[in-house]
Amino acid sequence: MITLAEFDAAARLIASHVPPTPQYAWPLIEAELGVKCWVKHENHTPIGAFKVRGGLVFVDRLKREDPSVAGIVSATRGNHGQSLAFAARAHGLACAIVVPHGNSAEKNAAMRAFGAEVIEVGRDFDEAKPAAARIAEERGWAFVPSFHLDLVKGVGTYAVELMRAVPDLEVIFAPIGLGSGVCGLVTAKAALGHRAEIVGVVSDRADAYARSLAAGHPVETTTPADTYADGMAVRVPSPEALAIMKAGVSRIVTVDDRAIAAAPRLLWRATHNAAEGAGEIGRAHV
Repeated sequence: MITLAEFDAAARLIASHVPPTPQYAWPLIEAELGVKCWVKHENHTPIGAFKVRGGLVFVDRLKREDPSVAGIVSATRGNHGQSLAFAARAHGLACAIVVPHGNSAEKNAAMRAFGAEVIEVGRDFDEAKPAAARIAEERGWAFVPSFHLDLVKGVGTYAVELMRAVPDLEVIFAPIGLGSGVCGLVTAKAALGHRAEIVGVVSDRADAYARSLAAGHPVETTTPADTYADGMAVRVPSPEALAIMKAGVSRIVTVDDRAIAAAPRLLWRATHNAAEGAGEIGRAHV
């Protein structure tokens, strides 16, 4: 597990690039759901997602341990890739990101805007991963996995911020892609001694982690992960991530694409007056 001192050190590093994000309890969401509900606004980061935190921590450690590294390569559906492109630019590294064919044009454009080379391979994330490792070897660049404790340490700083700001939280719902975000919550909860129950959320079209937690071991799915929530479109669970989830995630719920699409619309209705003109609502994450 990751200590509170390690989280605080990661937060200081991240703060030199990205300030802490706010959390708000929106009255209209409370009225809709019937419970007090806080939203952690990681959409206020430069890439619109919490992933930027992990990329900064990973690349900082990589550069300190290997100052001669010329570039990094990884696979993504978008947010992880934006995170690495952002961090690579900050450290003067080249960056190549492998995405599946048909990936979000907007996320591809965002990665390129941060300076990444975007390469399309395969039908989904799990087919893009082997190509990223091969390209890294061919170029002599560092391969960045989509799950690593440096990434967990970085993204977990959002969880530390949230739990410190709202110490009486009872349940925290977190979407699961490959797992760094929810594992950040688990490790932050342990470091702080917080009592919140952590519940994972996956798409019913990409439910490998729900099956894996129920079975107690990794369960791969074979159907291409085709879901509106492209950041959750994972077929092959990480054993390391699952081990952390087993230690701290009480359950994983599955939701369909209709419900997933409804969530940002609910947030938009609840927040559009306060955020009018801010340019953030279209990328809101619940």
